[in-house]
Amino acid sequence: MTSVKICGLTTPETLDAALAGGAAFVGAVIFPKSPRHLDPLHAATLFERARGQGPGKAKIVAVTVDADDALLTEIALILKPDLIQLHGAESPARAEQVRTLTGAGIVKALPIRAHEDFAEAEAWEPFADHLMFDARPPEGSNLPGGVGVRFDWTLLADRTFRRPWFLAGGLTPDNVSDAVHISGAPAVDVSSGVETAPGVKDAALIAAFLEAARSA
Repeated sequence: MTSVKICGLTTPETLDAALAGGAAFVGAVIFPKSPRHLDPLHAATLFERARGQGPGKAKIVAVTVDADDALLTEIALILKPDLIQLHGAESPARAEQVRTLTGAGIVKALPIRAHEDFAEAEAWEPFADHLMFDARPPEGSNLPGGVGVRFDWTLLADRTFRRPWFLAGGLTPDNVSDAVHISGAPAVDVSSGVETAPGVKDAALIAAFLEAARSA
C-alpha cells in the first residue's frame, strides 16, 4: 500500500481530514516565504493531535529550507517532529548536524528534471532516512517546492534505492494512481494538489487524494 504525506497543513479541519483518511505523514512547513508557513509554536499546537501510535496518528514532518541552528533548535524543542525535511541546498554534512541538533530523522528533497539528477540520490542515501524526488521548480520561483510542477515519472521506473522514498511534485487526486503505477513510488507527497488556492487546503480533496493513493 502506498504511504501518503499531506504537506503544508495549516488548519484543524484539514489535519483531521488527513488523519481520518489514513495519512502516514503530516507536514508543517516552517519557511516564511511559503504560503503554508507556520511558526513552530502554532505548528506544535496544531499537530499535537497527530502524535502517537495507532489509527488516526501520523509521523510529524517539519519542512525546512536551509534553516539555521536557532530555528532548528526551536523546532526541536517546541514541535518535536519525528522527521525534519530538508528542502533547500543542504549538504549531507549539514544533515548530520541537523540530526544531532534535533534528534529527528531526515527527509532530503531532491529536485528532478532529468536522469542525471538522480546521481545526487546515491550520495544522500547514507545520510537520509527518506529521499524525496520533487520536480525542479520553474526558473525565477522563490519556492523550492509546493508549486504544482511535475516531472517525468518514467524517470523513476525500475530504479531502486537503499532508502524509502517519496514521489512529489504536481500530484493530485486525479493523477496520483497513474503516478504510482508509472514510477513505482512506495510513498507520495502532496501539497498544492489538494488546495483551492495557494496555502488553502481542502478537506474533500485531501480525502479524495488519500482514497486514490490507497487504491493505486
